[in-house]
Amino acid sequence: MEDIKDDAIHHTAMKLAEEIKNLSIYKSFYSDVQKLVSSPNVKKEDFKQTLQQAMKEKGLDTKLRNTVFHWVRTQNKNKLDPLTSLSKASAQWEKRIHKSLNSMCSDLETSLAKIRPQTEHEELAEKWNELSTYSLDLSKYRPVYAPKDFLDVLLTLSGYVPFTREDEPKWEFAHLPLQVKNLDQLRKTYVEWANGEPLLGVNPNMPSIVQGFATLEAERIALGERVAALGYAPVIQEYLKKGSPQCLRARLWSQVLGAEVKQQQTNYFNQLKKSVLEVDLMIDKLIFKDVQLTASNDDQYFVFEDLLYQVMLCFSRDSEVLSAVRSLAGAALTVAVKGRHGPDCLTAFPPSGVIPFHGFTMYATPFCYLYDEPVQLYYIFRAFYMRYWHRLHYISTHPQGIVSLCLLYERLLEANEPLLWIHFRNINVNPIRVVFKWLMRAFSGHLPPDQLLLLWDAILGYDCLEILPLLAISILSFRKENIFQVNTLQNVDAVLADLSTISVIPLLQLALMKP
Repeated sequence: MEDIKDDAIHHTAMKLAEEIKNLSIYKSFYSDVQKLVSSPNVKKEDFKQTLQQAMKEKGLDTKLRNTVFHWVRTQNKNKLDPLTSLSKASAQWEKRIHKSLNSMCSDLETSLAKIRPQTEHEELAEKWNELSTYSLDLSKYRPVYAPKDFLDVLLTLSGYVPFTREDEPKWEFAHLPLQVKNLDQLRKTYVEWANGEPLLGVNPNMPSIVQGFATLEAERIALGERVAALGYAPVIQEYLKKGSPQCLRARLWSQVLGAEVKQQQTNYFNQLKKSVLEVDLMIDKLIFKDVQLTASNDDQYFVFEDLLYQVMLCFSRDSEVLSAVRSLAGAALTVAVKGRHGPDCLTAFPPSGVIPFHGFTMYATPFCYLYDEPVQLYYIFRAFYMRYWHRLHYISTHPQGIVSLCLLYERLLEANEPLLWIHFRNINVNPIRVVFKWLMRAFSGHLPPDQLLLLWDAILGYDCLEILPLLAISILSFRKENIFQVNTLQNVDAVLADLSTISVIPLLQLALMKP
């Protein structure tokens, strides 16, 4: 039995070693180890022990452990969906988006991709740090789709019929054979919250139960500084379950996601920028339009407009994003770049494979409160997108995907707030329509930034998006007396429009703690 176990460990180690060779970190890591081996700290007669010790002292041991941690988290995430009906729906939705893009191009008599004229190239480069002053006529451009359009597609999955009878709405995603958790199972996932343990975000003056600290925040800062200095991603993930102090959040998030910026990352970002300057993609206008319609109109985010243009334009050129989410994104359009000749005249459109929808920019805006350098902001947004956000706007059966989150929301609402469920049925309002924009945007643009960042701490800490429908239910429950007073979707939306007074952590902890 031990031999079989040893063989399995050896096989995994060999596979891992081969996989690490394909990672971007490998070249610099291998070079660092070579330098270490040739140093006097590593002795030939005791090679293994002295090398391990030297790696610990230089921080290479933590770097290797984090690399393995991030590699393990990417495994098995891109399996094909077992439900062919969802795969077909996803493919049809992608075709519809591509058709809409081509139609917009024809109407505007423009190309999907073309070389920028020299004057435009120079003006864009000159105004790169203040793109809000870059003049574009966007009056005829419109978002390809909005969350409402995507929800309409989800509600037609697997031959769904909106009404069984004229007076009886049928909303449930229950006909889809997907497994989602109930409240008791969620309590086992968010066990620290369910047990009533002290969390950041409940009360800034909450006293600490640890001797030597006046407040919980002082205790968490001291512990967080030690965790950040250690730099070991699984420990940081565990720490984030109870919330991060604002002063440490930027560092901890980049560490847990493996999104630290070195020279290699800066060089790659500059390549993306060069691609933006050289090639004019039609979605560049859609990105400008989306930033103007969302972040620029938001009191909390309008000051970050220039930063967001840079990040979102570079994101559209990043082919590594397409490689990471290919199983969900499907095949990107391949188009010829007008004005470019030779073997590289064809390009994926867009290279990232992501067609921005109305509100897409809001996935990036909250990070502006943590990072003021565009390169660091870019990599943290990209890491969040590739780990989490892509699941919120692609059709899949993944337990963290938008379809499963909608089903979880409906099951939680029916089981835990039956009177609300009945009220929605009586007034003929589909309950998913009330909260879908929150779920699809992970509450960005709906919650105040400080509350949103606490929510996203929990997403990172538990590596899980199921907290989004749970928060949606908690908010409905908190406002239910007002919801009972209204009888139209428009009025329900009005009751829920302002979330500026919502305290996320107490609300969620109350929902998870047993009565």
